[in-house]
Amino acid sequence: MKEIKNFRGGFIMMKSKKMQRLFIVVFLVIALAVFLPIMGGCQKKAEKQAAATAEKKGEAPAEQIRWRLQSYAGAALNEYVAKNAMDEFNVAANGEMVIDVYSADELVPQSELFRAVKEGTVDAVCSDDQSMASPVDVAIFSAYFPLAERYGIDVDVLWNWYGLNEIWKEAYDEVDGVTWISQGSWDPCNFATTKPLKHLEDFKGLRMYMFPAGGKFMQRFGVVPMVLPYEDVQMSIQTGVLDGVAWSGITEDYTVGWADVTDYYLTNNISGAWSGGWFVHTASWEKLPEHLKQLFRLAVDKSHYYRVNWYWWGEAHYRTQGKKLKLTTIPANEWKKVEAEALKFWDEIAKTSPRNAKVVEILKQYNKIMEEAGPPYRY
Repeated sequence: MKEIKNFRGGFIMMKSKKMQRLFIVVFLVIALAVFLPIMGGCQKKAEKQAAATAEKKGEAPAEQIRWRLQSYAGAALNEYVAKNAMDEFNVAANGEMVIDVYSADELVPQSELFRAVKEGTVDAVCSDDQSMASPVDVAIFSAYFPLAERYGIDVDVLWNWYGLNEIWKEAYDEVDGVTWISQGSWDPCNFATTKPLKHLEDFKGLRMYMFPAGGKFMQRFGVVPMVLPYEDVQMSIQTGVLDGVAWSGITEDYTVGWADVTDYYLTNNISGAWSGGWFVHTASWEKLPEHLKQLFRLAVDKSHYYRVNWYWWGEAHYRTQGKKLKLTTIPANEWKKVEAEALKFWDEIAKTSPRNAKVVEILKQYNKIMEEAGPPYRY
């Protein structure tokens, strides 16, 4: 009986240990099932917090695309012509991509900007073709091609509705490493000077900061075009190195401070609108997913739209409300000589290449149509 009792006690004890082990295993399984999701959630939360911290510190997440864009414009103007649109792009890209915007000469000199985007030193550029030394033949028509446009809207219509988009694409397709995105309009080209301009003879000997095509044209009337870094212009006028600028309309003169160092503004302009483009490094562009390409194009279009109405407002506003510059005008009968000389200049450029001849023919057709249409297209 004692042996049977001992056996039963041992069996009960053995059974109790098995139950204990089973209980422990079940407990561990339940614990893991409960705590693993919690720990995973904590990890994700920690990752989000780390990403937010990195964003506050300006550090990019590992997968974020980062571009550098340089504009032709100085810091004060760049806020209006490039940076505002790219700031909006950065918000809309929702952390997938960030474009850092730099002003004229900040990363590379303006004259080396095309080479910089071609080599990938910068990923994108906002500039006229000519001053950044683009090698395409049609670059001469960018910035201020003499008397080609009367108003800013003329640029947008010429490119979008008269075939210049297709011509520009054809030209840049011949250049490796650079992809042309879009062309748009800026402000007119008027003279802001330290000396009054009332007759054509007053141009003789004037040392002016100008874009290449406009400067080359105005040499015919005695102007001495000058090339120097954008940020040096104001000091150069103050010190007498320059007599003024023919780089913009009156909006820019007031915005960047040139109206503070000049006294007169000539209402006659050598072009009613500046033409500039957006360009990207081809390899950087091809790496973008399609939705970011489309978002970039939309941001560029927004920039074009903004400038058209900003300049249209500013040119009238500062002429009438601005107190820093006295307006002068060269008589119409004298200015006709400038207009006639511009057409000769066009014909000379047309001889430089078949493609340039095609552009000149389009400009002539367009201006003829505008004149036939009459007010408000032409007066």
